[in-house]
Amino acid sequence: MAVAPNELLRIAVAAAEDKKAMNLVTLDLKGVSLIADYFVICHGNSDTQVQAIATEVRKRAQEAGATIRGIEGLNSARWVLMDLGDVVVHVFHRDEREYYNIERLWSDAKVVENV
Repeated sequence: MAVAPNELLRIAVAAAEDKKAMNLVTLDLKGVSLIADYFVICHGNSDTQVQAIATEVRKRAQEAGATIRGIEGLNSARWVLMDLGDVVVHVFHRDEREYYNIERLWSDAKVVENV
């Protein structure tokens, strides 16, 4: 059974918040890109926190029955990219988030206020 994009978004955001993700931003990409419906972007202040956030998101998504299509960067914990299908989660280390500033790259997307 597939998890609806809105529900998967809620699960990913709640998991990241529970691990104290910093500066969490959700972008609505519908009508902007075919990559995904939503991006979740956040950061941790240490490698350990980045890994904890990503691990919690993966765990909760799997518990909900979502298919994890891919995870990159978990070992280095500088930028973890998680493809959950309709939701893509970016968990950065603080320094990399400032450097890549992907919110600027996707500035055409709307910020989702309430998840």
